[in-house]
Amino acid sequence: MPLTDTALRNAKPGPKARRIYDTGGLYVEVAPAGGKWFRFKYHFGGKERRLSLGVYPDVSLAQARERRDEARRLLADGTDPSTVRKTAKAEQQAQAETFELVARHWHEKFTPKWTPGHAARILTSLAQDAFPWIGHRPIREILPPEILSVARRVEARGAIETAHRLVGNIGMVFRYAVAAGLADSDPTRDLRGALSPTNEKHHASITDPKAVADLLRAIESYSGSLVTRCALRFAPLVFVRPGELRHAEWSEINTDAAEWRIPAAKMKMRVQHIVPLSRQALAVLEELRPLTGSGRYVFPSERTLERPMSENTVTAALRRLGYTKEEMTGHGFRSMASTLLNELGWNRDAIERQLAHAERNNVRAAYNFAEFLPERRKMMQAWADNLDALREGGRVVPLFKATAGE
Repeated sequence: MPLTDTALRNAKPGPKARRIYDTGGLYVEVAPAGGKWFRFKYHFGGKERRLSLGVYPDVSLAQARERRDEARRLLADGTDPSTVRKTAKAEQQAQAETFELVARHWHEKFTPKWTPGHAARILTSLAQDAFPWIGHRPIREILPPEILSVARRVEARGAIETAHRLVGNIGMVFRYAVAAGLADSDPTRDLRGALSPTNEKHHASITDPKAVADLLRAIESYSGSLVTRCALRFAPLVFVRPGELRHAEWSEINTDAAEWRIPAAKMKMRVQHIVPLSRQALAVLEELRPLTGSGRYVFPSERTLERPMSENTVTAALRRLGYTKEEMTGHGFRSMASTLLNELGWNRDAIERQLAHAERNNVRAAYNFAEFLPERRKMMQAWADNLDALREGGRVVPLFKATAGE
């Protein structure tokens, strides 16, 4: 007997869910809490299935019957109405997934794998240069010309490298979306060659031995604060990245083992890094310890021991010594060491490991942060001795002959 609206309205809940049947497989499930759900029971592929048609009274009895009839028409055509429902829901969800929403999910997921500064730069770039124009667009609908238009705006202000990085980040968002089923492809792949080429720039560095000697003597004559002077002397001895140098903490220094272990969270590639400390590097630290050893940072801010020195401190000190940004930067100590150590014949793999350059296989990198360590210890001491020889006017001569078998 067909269900009536009056009977449906007056149906009372019981201690257990109960069903009130209409016709053609339609019934109402009355929950103990009082909710009334329209359901359609049918068979497809030899199995019994059920399809939810809405909640009464938001969906009326007449509307529920219309939905049941539509489902029956699909069955008559050999189509499972549940599959149609899931497909429509997925398409609707994809329409709701805008580029900005997906990009923020991607950023949140990968932030733990990046340094804080890198993560902040990526989000700032997207927020300033991409979200205002394509952030509101469903990610599945965005086409290559839209992304190119976004990049062209950045190019127009002369920031060619920034435009390339932006497209690269947008591409990573799309590849994340493809993996999540929210996009069909990465449209940035169709933009290869569409942007102006970048003029590759390297950090300014001094690599000529005579010029290196002049720089080392200038550093020894620096008359500014002791913390800055020690940072200038320490930088060429360890050749770490400027951010790693200024964030060095006393708790990371082991003078007995003559090494500095930088935690993975501070490294660009999120892998712990070991810096063997030469006698000269340890001497710099011991000179500084009475002043900053009671605090957290080896090279603290001039204002407080609880914060690291400013990112501009070493650069400003180099400018004070007369070196322009085209001649030398804080990052340039790395190029200096890399160039001269390779010229001295040290194992290239040991040099690259000491520079903490990116390992293509992140898993391998995580297990090999101590790779070539015995040779690196010899190399770092030889490097420090060579810097002394240069500063004092001697030639650059390797104190230990590097061999592939070490």
